[in-house]
Amino acid sequence: MIKTNMAGVDLIFETSDTLFSPKKIDAGTLAMLSKAEFKPDDKVLDLGCGYGVVGIFAAKLIGPEHVVMSDIAEDAVSISRKNAILNGVKGISVYESDALSGMDDNDFTVILSNPPYHADFSVPKRFIEKGFNRLKLGGRMYMVTKRKQWYFNKFKAIFGGVRLYEVNGYFVFMAIKMDNSYANHK
Repeated sequence: MIKTNMAGVDLIFETSDTLFSPKKIDAGTLAMLSKAEFKPDDKVLDLGCGYGVVGIFAAKLIGPEHVVMSDIAEDAVSISRKNAILNGVKGISVYESDALSGMDDNDFTVILSNPPYHADFSVPKRFIEKGFNRLKLGGRMYMVTKRKQWYFNKFKAIFGGVRLYEVNGYFVFMAIKMDNSYANHK
């Protein structure tokens, strides 16, 4: 069990050794959240939610009806649902989904992800490309990694530009969807 306070919000999380960062909130996730902005009318997707830190934090700020969480792992989905109840935001929609394949939503204003980045780039590549397609015009995508150049290039190719923040040894990328087609296809 993790008990924490993030930006004045008390949170509690049940975890599992099968999920990423089961003993404490990952420093990369905290770095990304330090740069993310949430508005009351946002529709937020926590893509690859793990045990639900990002989505539950967002739901505490803007309401659970504005938050969707997804993960490919069945245990992540199950634990995220429990954590939503533990934190008083049980109205969050939680899907078991490979990238975004199990969901129909295409009107997100904010997508946040801390993808697996120690292996190859296939997962973040899908997250960035599919995430772009699910954002509304003007929507923002945030992603945190320990690697810089590939992500910078990928975001620039898809979104046309990207803001890069370095926070405690992590790279936080933020890109805004300015057009309905990929930038490198114009």
